[in-house]
Amino acid sequence: MDYFSQAIAEALVLVLSLDAEVYTVVWTSIYISILAVCLAAVTSIPLGIVISLKSFPGKPLLLQVLNTLMALPTVVVGLLLYGLLTRQGPLGELGMLYTPLAMILGQWILVSPIICNLTVSAVSSADPRLHTTCMTLGAGTWQQGLVFMSELRLGLMAAVVAGFGRAIGEVGVAMMLGGNIEGFTRTMTTAIALETSKGEFELALALGMLLLLVAFVVNGFLFRLQRKSR
Repeated sequence: MDYFSQAIAEALVLVLSLDAEVYTVVWTSIYISILAVCLAAVTSIPLGIVISLKSFPGKPLLLQVLNTLMALPTVVVGLLLYGLLTRQGPLGELGMLYTPLAMILGQWILVSPIICNLTVSAVSSADPRLHTTCMTLGAGTWQQGLVFMSELRLGLMAAVVAGFGRAIGEVGVAMMLGGNIEGFTRTMTTAIALETSKGEFELALALGMLLLLVAFVVNGFLFRLQRKSR
């Protein structure tokens, strides 16, 4: 118990002293996750709205695939992209492996099914009169989409936050595509795994605290938006 208490105390010192090594890792995690989630939101929210509003052959199968992809293991995504981006792979000439860009691409693939599926759920649970009114007024698909995005903004924001939680907390893609390079691609999750294996429990614990703090701040932001909209 003394060891654990001492580790917590030393971790708090690292956090409060604004240790450069710690906060470089934190910043890397945050900006990679934010860019991946923004990219996923731009592509997945319109797609989710279209899927929900339109009827087409194979729609039940597509929804089943989206539900399956929500639980897609990160190591599988990392493995597939590694095969594509390695020098022997078809995209090896791009030199993307072990760069933040590769990590953003991997997180985008992980996060997109979550945001898309939650968008479909939000639109499907909306007041049916909203769709009927749009149709009566002659709104096209994209005009309807803008209306739904406005009316369901809190649900869509919750989908984005859920996607961010998935991105910031994943390990497999970050480790396999980023290489855990210090000061370049090392994120909180990969640093926690590395420092724990090295016996640097205090540093790993400090990063774990900051990871929880980031999640707390993001969810607090969503909570404030929900209160203001009431």
